[in-house]
Formats: sequence, structure tokens, C-alpha cells
Amino acid sequence: MEFSTSFNIQALVKTIKEELLSVNNDPYSFIAPSAYDTAWLAMVPDMSEPRQPMFKNCLDWVLNNQNVEGFWGEYDGHGMPTIECLPATIACMIALERWNAGEMIIDKGMAFIEANAEKLIGEIYDSNCPRWFAIVFPAMVEMAQINGLEIIFPDRIKRVVMSIFYKREQILEREELVDKYHYPPLLSYLEALPALYNFDQEDALKHLHADGSLFQSPSATASVFMATGNKDCLNYLQTLVQKCTNGVPQTYPMDEELLKLCMVNQMQRLGLAEHFNQEIEGLLEQVYRNYMNQESWPKWTNSMATQLYKDSLAFCLLRMHGFRVSPRMFCWFLLEEELQDQIESNHEYFSSAILNVYRATDLTFPGDHELEEARSFSRKLLEKTISIGNEDEHTVPLPSFHSVIKHELRFPWMARLDHLEHRMWMEEKNSSSLWMGKTSFHRLSCLHNDKLKQLAVKNYEFRQTTFKSELEELTRWSKSWGLSDMGFGRERTAYCYFAVAASTSLPQDSEIRMMVAKSAIVITVADDFYDMEGSLDDLEKITDAVQRWDAKGLSGHRKTIFDAVDSLVNELARKYSRQHGTDITNILRDIWSETFASWFTEAKWSKSGFIPAAEEYLETGMTSIASHTLVLPASCFLSPSIPDYKLNPAQYESITKLLMVIPRLLNDIQSYKKEQKEGKTNFVLLHLKENPEADIEDSIAYAREILDKKKKELLEHALMDGFNDFSKPCRHLHLSCVKVFQMFFDSSNRYDSNTEMFQDIQKAFYIPVEVGAPKPLLPHSGSKQRYPAVVANYHFNQRYKNRSIRLAAKSVVSHPISGNPYMNMPMAPKLKFCFM
Repeated sequence: MEFSTSFNIQALVKTIKEELLSVNNDPYSFIAPSAYDTAWLAMVPDMSEPRQPMFKNCLDWVLNNQNVEGFWGEYDGHGMPTIECLPATIACMIALERWNAGEMIIDKGMAFIEANAEKLIGEIYDSNCPRWFAIVFPAMVEMAQINGLEIIFPDRIKRVVMSIFYKREQILEREELVDKYHYPPLLSYLEALPALYNFDQEDALKHLHADGSLFQSPSATASVFMATGNKDCLNYLQTLVQKCTNGVPQTYPMDEELLKLCMVNQMQRLGLAEHFNQEIEGLLEQVYRNYMNQESWPKWTNSMATQLYKDSLAFCLLRMHGFRVSPRMFCWFLLEEELQDQIESNHEYFSSAILNVYRATDLTFPGDHELEEARSFSRKLLEKTISIGNEDEHTVPLPSFHSVIKHELRFPWMARLDHLEHRMWMEEKNSSSLWMGKTSFHRLSCLHNDKLKQLAVKNYEFRQTTFKSELEELTRWSKSWGLSDMGFGRERTAYCYFAVAASTSLPQDSEIRMMVAKSAIVITVADDFYDMEGSLDDLEKITDAVQRWDAKGLSGHRKTIFDAVDSLVNELARKYSRQHGTDITNILRDIWSETFASWFTEAKWSKSGFIPAAEEYLETGMTSIASHTLVLPASCFLSPSIPDYKLNPAQYESITKLLMVIPRLLNDIQSYKKEQKEGKTNFVLLHLKENPEADIEDSIAYAREILDKKKKELLEHALMDGFNDFSKPCRHLHLSCVKVFQMFFDSSNRYDSNTEMFQDIQKAFYIPVEVGAPKPLLPHSGSKQRYPAVVANYHFNQRYKNRSIRLAAKSVVSHPISGNPYMNMPMAPKLKFCFM
């Protein structure tokens, strides 16, 4: 079974490498097409034959990509259409109606809107309607009516619909075409600006990009071209359609390097990086060279939000992979107050970029003051987004995007275990969403996203199978040594294994996991024996026996504990001798002897009532927490292995000393109440005693201040070369151990709880991943066409001509730029709604 699963995983890996990561692969294939923008290109008439569409393949895409429910666009993670689908669906119906194509499809689209409009926009009111929706949605409704399509809204949402139109009026009155305080600029929505809006042809043409686009927006550029016939716009549109043959993106050109970074990020989130290490490293090396070759930051031109998204994502990935990069790489927005004002004023649009900024600040090193400022700035805006979202989940296009933000703000990165994070991202309902565009999120294409998720699920379930087997073996081991039936203290076999498995989740690290988990079980039992069971005489005897490494005179629990430690040390020493030809038995014994001695010191303090100085306590406490006892012996079996002399207390590296002090402070911050009640020492309590003018909150803050500094140091030592002689796997094992302790003691003492870890353990080992099946789609443009007879008939028929005549008889307003009634869009007061 395991062989079959592994074979299937490798086959999928091979396919994904060929389809996604080949040097010849088109990065645009990563991005799902924009139904809205593709519809706008489908509307463009051929210059030589105006009764034919210029871009027939765009019309084909519209014909063949209506979802079975009747809308165009993307599903949310619950298999439901998003609010983004409303204007996209109307735009697609307009394109079809203009060329008299797909009458049945239009009817289905109309039925979808009538059935779902209330559900999608029923809770939107003027105060919290997204800006982009207030601009685009009314325009599409107006265009539909002008083209003979009556959009029927239920009477129950009449006030809501009118409020959206009213907000559009407010936006048009308040904003200039290109307004430094509003982003993206109003002019980038040219196709959706009403006919009575007062601007001329030059307003648009003077803002054309060198590539002939208007803000690199296909829909806006199509609008400019239809109004002006500008050749540069035409060249842009033709290049776009030639490049993107299966529907166009909402932005073109796109930063191809950004698309590749997004794919790497997605692979890491899904727990797949282990299968693509070579490809990921190669890409990141190229990104690093590109950034280093830049003369200065920033180098953004058209979209500040996209550039900020890319720069913060690149910084995060590069720093995580050991590249030395400066915070200036993405903190350029802090250099100008005007940029910060623009981001704050448009926090809804910048939300995905700001979330990336916040994530990047997780990797703060000592002295990274810019990152601290960026963290404060980004957290404030994310909290603002959440507070508005709590009032109405439709404030941003993806309601579940709020849940992602809440997760980032609630659980520090240092407190998250990789295995469960991978699961969370697999089950995240909008994991394909990347960053906010003009009218919707950019998303990974369904094809690639489905294959990645399929691989991720198989990979996760393979790990679950491995973990369950190892936990069963570990449980048998614990029982065989009598460690699970001591009759006192905490039985934490499952906790110990869960912690190491969920933090170092690669199946090939089985040997490391079992070593660390066995050590953690023995440490828990022995620590409890010193804390609550043994008399001072018992503790002195077992401590002395460990110093001599001789069980003579021991019995009962003392003998059980000593024998388990002795067996574990001998097991590791034998393995190491077979691999390296060196005997490290005495070195391993010294580490355990040091740990037992620290427990005995603390027990004597507690039983005698002695109160040490805070500094003296911390020196002993960083040993008694025993984190180094977990990591150092296991590091001997990593590749490459650590030098054996690094196991000597006198030779501990700085990263190991940081590993020892951080868990002690984490523990003491969460356990001071319990330990105060039991008459034990604790760093928080000792600082309070030594500083009578302080209160308990001051002492906690002082401990947190030290903790924060130490964690930044450890992070730098773990990720960057040059601080120690340890290999990257060894440094990462140090970091994983710290993350485990952060998880256990982040906001409470979860390790002491008998129930709090239950659900996490179930999800890690037993509960299948819940990834919703994608909704079926109609055949895309690469498959057999569904309506060949209709597609062939692009010219206007008499029914459309008659409707055009009827419309021409109405009081219509000309296109705001050209005077051409091709894009008649009357203002809201002229609109007649149909309500059911």
C-alpha cells in the first residue's frame, strides 16, 4: 500500500514538473482567465467587418466557459459563486448578445442572476460596498439594458441595488480620473465609466502605457480602442490575444517572475517543497540575482500593489531559504508618507499585498527596525479590514479571505507546526487566490491548482500513514519500559510524537522523529518525578546514579527512569558508531547528566524554600527545560552530522544556547501562577521579587522583551550561514524545536492540558483531509465546441437589428470619449430597474 502511494506521488511530481516547472512552460498558464476582461475583448468588432468580432477566440471562450449554474467566473471554496461573478456574468451575456451568439447560454445566465442576486448582494450597503463593485456592477447593468437584456432583481433588494448606484455617484463626484488618494485610479475603469462622465479622448490617450495599454487593463484598453481606434491599443490587444489563447488575464503583461514566485509559495504552503527542492532553489537564485542587480528599490511602475505583493513575497521566500536580503527590498513604501496614505486610503484593494507584508515581517532579525515598523503598519490595516468585515462579510470579494487574515494575526508564525499548516492551506476555501486585481483576485488556474492539491492530499495522507505507524511503535516502546504506567505525572506519548512529527514532517526523517520523541517521553516522566513524586533522598540517589551512570542501588520509579535513559543512550551510540565509527556514549551521557543535575538543583530550591537570583535561576532553568537534550543527540544523525565536540556543554553554539533559554521563558510566562501556588521558582516571579516597584504585568512584559530579542537572534542563526558550524538541517531542527515550544506555550500551557491537543493530533494523524471537489465546468475553448452552429453565425440577425432600432429610438447618451453609441452607458437616474 505504501509503495503504491509513493509511486502515485512520484508520478504526479513528474507530471507537475513537466507542466508547471519546465523552462519552456508559459507562466500565464498558472493564472486563471478573467471572464470579465475576456468578455470585453469579445465585444470588440473587427475593423474591416464590424459585424464580426475581432477576437473570435475570446467569444469562443465565453461560449464554452459558462459554469453549470449559469455564471462566469470562479467558485469560492464552498463551491459557490463569488460576488465577482455578477459583473463578469453580465459582461459575458452582453458580449454574446452583441453577436447574437448563445441565446440558451444567455437565458441560463439571466436565470442565475435572478436566482442568486439577492444572496450575492443582499447584504451590501453603501457604507461597505467594495469600491470596485460600486464602479463596475452598475455599469454592467446599464450596458445590459442598452443591449436589450433586462436584469431582473427581486423587489426585496431594490434598496440595496439603488445604494450601489448611489455609491457609484459619490465615487464619481469625489474622485479625479487619476487621483493619488484612490487606487487603482478611476481611469483604469474606463470601460465602466458612465456616458455622462465628463472627460475627453485626451484624458485616456495621455495615460496610455508604452505598450499601448491603459493601466495594463485588457478591459479598459478594449474600451479605449473601441472609442478611438488607437493603433497602439490595437497592437496591445492583438499581442495579448496571441499570448493568451484560452481567455485573457485581468492584467497584461504580468510579471512572469511573480507568477513563478506564487507557484513556489503555493508548493511550500501545501507541503510539497521537498519534491521540488532543485527547481525552487534554482528559481530563487535567479530572483536573488535579479534583485541584487537592481540599482535601487523601489522599481515599480504601473501597479504599486502588485509590486509590493511581489517584493514582500520574494523577501519572505529568499530569507527563509537563507539568502541575505535587506528589508529595503519591500519596505520602500515606508520611505514616503504619501505612499502609506495611499495604502491606508485603499486598504481594501491593498489587503492581499499588506497580508504578504505582515507575513514577511515574521522573519525579523535583530536590528531590522524597518520590519518592526512594517509589522505595526500592516497589522493595523489588517485589523481594520477584519473589523469592517465583521460588520459585513461582503466588504472584500472573498469572505474567507478574512479567515486567512484572522489566522495570521491570531497565531504567530513561530507557533505554527508545518504539518497542520499544510493541511489548513489544503482545506482553505480560496487557496488559489493570489492578489487583488481590478475587479477580482488573481487566481491559480483550475488545472494546475487541482493537480497541486491532488498531490498535496496524497502527500499528506502518506505522511499520516507513516505517522500512525510510528506512533504505534512508540507507544509499544513506552509501555515496554514502563514509562506510560508510572502512576504519577503526565502521560504524553502522543503529545511528544505529535510535536516532533508535525514540526519535522518529512517521512525520510523517521529515525530523527523517533529519537526526539523517545527523549521527550523520558524527559517528561523524569521531570514529573523530580517535581511531584520523588523525595529529596530519592532524587539525590537517581541524580548520583546518572552522574556515575550506574544503576546500583536504584529501584522502583528511579530504576525505571534510569534504565529507559540508559537504553536510549546505548541505542543512539550504537547507531552513530555504525555510521561514523566513533563512540559517543560518554558524550551523550554527559548531556543527560547535566539535565538530571539541573532538575535536582531546582528540586532542592523548591523543597528547601531557597530563592535564587533571577540570573542564577535562568542559568539552571535553560538546562532543565531540556530542549538541547532533545535536539543535539538527534543532530548527530542528520546529514551532514554535527561535530561530536559540539555536544560538550562548554562548546555549545550560540544557537543551542538560544534554543535552551527561549523555551524556558515561554514556559515561565505561562506557568508562573501554577508554580507560585506550588512554591516553585520562576523567572517572572523572581524578577517581580527583585523589582518591588513593578507589578506582575511589568514582569511578564520584561520576560517577553527578552524572549522577543532571543527569538530574533535564533531565527537569524537558524536561517543564515556564518553564525555557527552547524549544517542547515541541524539549524532548522533547532528552529523546529523552538516552534514546538512556542506552540505549546503561546497563549496557555497546552502541554499540561489533557484535552487541548486532542483535535490537532486527530487532524495530524487520523482525520482525512477535507478538500472540496471542484465544480464541473463546460468544455473550455481547447475542447470540442458545445455550440458550433451558433458560433459560426457571428453576424447580427434581424432580431438584433430590430432591437437596435428600438434602442436607438430611446434617449441615449454617446460614449464619453468618442461620441460613438457603441458603448452607451446612461447614468443611474436614467436607468429603469425591473423588480420581481
